[in-house]
Amino acid sequence: METARAVETIQREMTVFARRARASAGRLHPELSLVSYTLLGHLEESGGCRATDLAAHYALDKSTVSRQVAALERAALIERREDPADHRVHLLHLTGSGRRVLAQVTDRRRAAFRERLARWPEEDLERFAAYLTRYNAVAGDGGGPRPEHGRAAPAAEGTTDRRP
Repeated sequence: METARAVETIQREMTVFARRARASAGRLHPELSLVSYTLLGHLEESGGCRATDLAAHYALDKSTVSRQVAALERAALIERREDPADHRVHLLHLTGSGRRVLAQVTDRRRAAFRERLARWPEEDLERFAAYLTRYNAVAGDGGGPRPEHGRAAPAAEGTTDRRP
């Protein structure tokens, strides 16, 4: 397959993948968008951070993150706590409910992936995982190191995502 055709196929298939990911996220937990799920995952991995850190990490507009954070707060999945190092700053943390919902959705997502990939040979799974890791290592910033937490967060429909 020539390079131009291969790139066109990759772009098309990644678009289908993103659409399916958004749709399945809605089925797995109707109140939790894919972006919200990703933000919760980042908060769990990081142990808490500022909303501006989330915006920077995922290359999202601050207003997009602000809306997502407000919705997560209303749902009692996250809470703001004063930063012990700087009392002017509030850090976002998962609540107990947020941890439970994140764990449930993560378990369902992994089960769905295991089901879809059940018939793939182990060698194909390893190769696919390596290709996705390689792609995501350069996708965020055009070639720099992979983000610390390694989760890509597609923009929710109607949001602004500044990634290429």
